[in-house]
Amino acid sequence: MSQDFDDTLENDLAEEEGNELFEHIRIVVDKGQQMERIDTFLTNHIQNISRNRVQNAAKAGNILVNEKAVKQNYKVKPNDVISIVFSYPPRDTDIKPQQIPLNIVYEDDDVIVVNKQAGLVVHPGHGNFDGTLLNGLAYHFEQTHQNVENKFGYLVHRIDKDTTGLMIVAKNETAQAILAHQFFEHSIHRRYYALVWGDFAEDQGIIEGNIGRSANDRRKMAVYPEGNQGKDAITHWKVLERFGYVTLNEYRLETGRTHQIRVHSQYIGHPLFNDAMYGGDMILKGTTFSKYKQFIDNCFKIIPRHSLHAKELGFVHPTTGKQMMFTSELPDDMVQVLEKWRNYMKSRDLVED
Repeated sequence: MSQDFDDTLENDLAEEEGNELFEHIRIVVDKGQQMERIDTFLTNHIQNISRNRVQNAAKAGNILVNEKAVKQNYKVKPNDVISIVFSYPPRDTDIKPQQIPLNIVYEDDDVIVVNKQAGLVVHPGHGNFDGTLLNGLAYHFEQTHQNVENKFGYLVHRIDKDTTGLMIVAKNETAQAILAHQFFEHSIHRRYYALVWGDFAEDQGIIEGNIGRSANDRRKMAVYPEGNQGKDAITHWKVLERFGYVTLNEYRLETGRTHQIRVHSQYIGHPLFNDAMYGGDMILKGTTFSKYKQFIDNCFKIIPRHSLHAKELGFVHPTTGKQMMFTSELPDDMVQVLEKWRNYMKSRDLVED
């Protein structure tokens, strides 16, 4: 097997660190390879991959040979270039059901769409071993007597702990594989609202710049504009409402990198309002009057998190093929802060007049 496989696998596994939970593997078949079914070939050549996962990937159109989708019975030939997208299996089958309030906006036999609240971690990890969205889903499935394959669902993407809004969870491995394909092809519709520091000269624009782990702080991400580090990332923005010192923007993602909107916004000098990790928890624009400082402090108390909400989510249903679209209202903390800014700007205009 070509060395190309090992190098590409190492590079592409980093996608799991982002918002989309899948891995992309590329294999160049050896010249001496005998013809063999592709599901057998991949099961034998990739560690910890079951035949069932390979077959689900094939059904979802996630296995390409020489850039064309193939079925599970395709016969591998010498020099074939195989590209596979695998959605990640659950990491922890010991997730215990916990009664956690969940705002479920849609559910059927294949998918569940949740409007996530601020402060809720999506899945267990370092420092958050329980009390997560998956613990809450395990309880929900248990209480509703649902026979899901792994009792807490299959993740295909995630949003940050303090980001609110819509996310989808698959209820079986086949649905997960099909949704992973949509994320990989960037056909998932995602729109976010964010309150950011500063005003914009134009009404809309595009932010481009590779995103990777920060060399100075491994908890953070950084933009590498030269493209020699990180992974490509593209964010579209549009102004919705201007408040002089801050702006309410709409963001549309082409890619799903870790902290993408947050780090891209910081990169162009407009960090999210009260985003402590990326410098938005300081007064970056405005006057020096003490009343203004008090006003900002009061805003920070109302929304003690970064001001980001996943407002729209659209996808093709993995079973019916129907286009699904969901919209969620802004959470109360963002609504209150926006209203405070509207009132502040009105009072400022009155003083200036």
